Amino acid sequence: MSQSILLSVDPRGVATLTLNRPECHNAIDHDCANLLTAHLQTLAEDDEIRVVILTGSGISFSAGHDIAAMRRLAEADESDMRAIVQEYAQLLDTLDRYDKPTIARVQGAAFGFGIGLIACCDFAIGVTDALFGFSEVRQGVTIGVAMPYIVRAIGERAARRYMIGSERFNAGKAKRLGLLHQDVGATLLDSSIEQLTRQLLLNGPQAMRETKRLIGELEHRRIDETLMAHMVENSLRIRTSAEGREGVLAFIEHRAPDWVR
Repeated sequence: MSQSILLSVDPRGVATLTLNRPECHNAIDHDCANLLTAHLQTLAEDDEIRVVILTGSGISFSAGHDIAAMRRLAEADESDMRAIVQEYAQLLDTLDRYDKPTIARVQGAAFGFGIGLIACCDFAIGVTDALFGFSEVRQGVTIGVAMPYIVRAIGERAARRYMIGSERFNAGKAKRLGLLHQDVGATLLDSSIEQLTRQLLLNGPQAMRETKRLIGELEHRRIDETLMAHMVENSLRIRTSAEGREGVLAFIEHRAPDWVR
């Protein structure tokens, strides 16, 4: 029996997590969600890991929730249903709050929960012929725990159109909405991912972690004296750290900092 999630790590510390259920377009079931969460948590504890790429095998990125899993969920009692839904929520929360840069390599179509995975990644690059959509309302349900991340990515107005209307959209539209950052031809996907990865590997690992944390913290905060005092202290802490001092010295001395391998 093949693994539903494949993990590979290159010598640079770039980890690739591959949804490996091509026979069902990489639909996510309960076990797959838990395994992906476990892999992410393990990689988070490894200081050698610098970047995490999430992709799918076969022609689709992810068709969303697995049909068999949906049936089991529909037949479950409220207690079991709550536990299962909370585990799907934990996966998205883990990915969204991840302290290392994450890249969605969208090599094919994505629907429903699969779009939620993309929305939780820091960067998303997809092929031009990829399709996206939400069919949940036709099943009498909502997008569920993935909705906040998707609405944040594409905006409320677009979310109303595509979630309520069940209208599909292409990669060009996904880029204009903010779900994808780039849409490229299939032959350019890997080189585009590699170019972005190399850019990220030039950055200070600690600085990227702190920047991600601050972006999340600042998203809904009002700019006032308390916030700016916090930002001053944060800036001092980063600039006086070993990485901060090394980065500035390397820039002044026209050399690569010590984290560039």
